Amino acid sequence: MTDANKQTSHLTEFEDNEAVRHFKQAIMSGKNWYLALLEAISMWNISEETIGGRRFCYVIGEEAFDWLLLAERLCRVANGLIPDEEMEQLLFHGKAPVNLTTEEFKNFIGAGKYKQYLSYFYGVTVEEALILAVEAEVVKERRAMVLHRDRDFSGEAYRRIYGAEEKDILREFRQQHKYPSKSSIGLSELREFTYWLFKYRLEHSDRSKVASDTKKAMEYLKEQYVKTLRSDK
Repeated sequence: MTDANKQTSHLTEFEDNEAVRHFKQAIMSGKNWYLALLEAISMWNISEETIGGRRFCYVIGEEAFDWLLLAERLCRVANGLIPDEEMEQLLFHGKAPVNLTTEEFKNFIGAGKYKQYLSYFYGVTVEEALILAVEAEVVKERRAMVLHRDRDFSGEAYRRIYGAEEKDILREFRQQHKYPSKSSIGLSELREFTYWLFKYRLEHSDRSKVASDTKKAMEYLKEQYVKTLRSDK
């Protein structure tokens, strides 16, 4: 990543930059807002910023690009220029108003950002799905054994996937990053933690378990996608 990509900003949400200006101007000139958004994303060179006290970390560890978080930030400055329903479908459900092939999407945001997008997909989205998939397995097992009163589903999932207690592994993550120890975790830190868990799993699990866990997570994501499609009908 270049030095420009490492920039950190403390802007207010009304301050401008080249990508924001391009986004708004392209929409006003008649370009589809989603395509204008992708073009603005390709121009974006700030990895993190704080707006109204909220931290926006777009690139985790200089490796994983959270493009939907950046999309949210850009859409905030185009209020009134974007159809509300289409924007909500993208930001909350990941449904784009324009169908693009993988190659087209890659060309719009650029090869570098696309590579970082894949890192985020496998390191955060898939890792989150793995935890949820294993939690679902635990729930199913305990219901079959009439043990559903014990609701430590997340804790058991962490033990099965990472071989450690959730609180212990979170403490290790925070110590490595020099983050304060606290009882809660914000969304930005949670995503960083999830990406760290992904790398932790790769380092501490054998190849067969990594492959099996990743397959399980992908199947879970596919199931959720199918459910979403059915619910929309």
